[in-house]
Amino acid sequence: MNLTLIIPCYNEEENIKPFYEKCLATFFKETFNVNYIFINDGSKDNTLNEIKKLILNEKKSNIYCLNFSRNFGKEAAMFAGMQKSQKLNTQYTVIIDADLQQDPIYIVKMYEFIHSNPDYDCVTCYQEKRKEGKILSFFKNTFYKIINKISEVPFYQNASDFRLINQKMLNALLQMTEYYRFSKGIFSWVGFNTYYMPYEVNKRIHGQSSWSILSLFRYAINGIIGFSTIPLKLATFTGTISFLASIIYGIIIIIQKLTVGIDIAGYPTIVCLILFIGGIQMILLGIIGEYLGKTYIETKKRPIYLIKDDLSFQSIGETNDEKNN
Repeated sequence: MNLTLIIPCYNEEENIKPFYEKCLATFFKETFNVNYIFINDGSKDNTLNEIKKLILNEKKSNIYCLNFSRNFGKEAAMFAGMQKSQKLNTQYTVIIDADLQQDPIYIVKMYEFIHSNPDYDCVTCYQEKRKEGKILSFFKNTFYKIINKISEVPFYQNASDFRLINQKMLNALLQMTEYYRFSKGIFSWVGFNTYYMPYEVNKRIHGQSSWSILSLFRYAINGIIGFSTIPLKLATFTGTISFLASIIYGIIIIIQKLTVGIDIAGYPTIVCLILFIGGIQMILLGIIGEYLGKTYIETKKRPIYLIKDDLSFQSIGETNDEKNN
């Protein structure tokens, strides 16, 4: 029985070796064979060199490295890793970060669960108690509340990308080839039986997270646009409300003028109404523009990622032999 780890890496030079050593210490008593697929997502540090060192030092054929031509993002890295895992014909695939915040011991627990419960296709880890700041937690909780009300598929709160999937689900996920990827929505959309396992996130030992509040906000917007058309319907809803309000207000003004003789408000009212309606129109145009822009990029059929090097011990060894000759 074999299992493949997909490890997206962006500026993780100090974590590559500790991560691999932690995995070895965790899996040495297990009966399953493990493949390691490191994806260097356009790192600006020595992450690629550290992965190459690991491959050369270990001299094993179960360690692979996909080196992107530039930074394409974690979503693209996960997709590339899943495609590679499919080629390896692995029975189970695990997505895990290289920063050791996700302890490999949970991989053993996920494997034990799915092995003893064959009706399940996926085991997903989620945080029962988040260790981040209150402001960030508030925004994340708000995001899940909003998207679960407007999305076509349910989103399990605090579910992470740290998960184990079987071959059937892997094949289904690889059919989702959109350019703008939102993994949490994709995992929910394909369905399959999923068990949610609680886990604790460790502190990051080396380096800093590449996720900022702004990048998380953009990621959330991609999720909403990718799995809900409700924002597009706001234009119809807002237009209908404005139309009805204008009719009611017009009737009120006419009645007041004919019965009481109240002067109709002039310049200030007109300016306020113009600014209010103009602001709403610009917001709605922005929403439509977001959908239109992503549709435009999708029609170009650009590749999700580009691989500069597909490395393994065999390929690196052949390169070294050619240099020596």
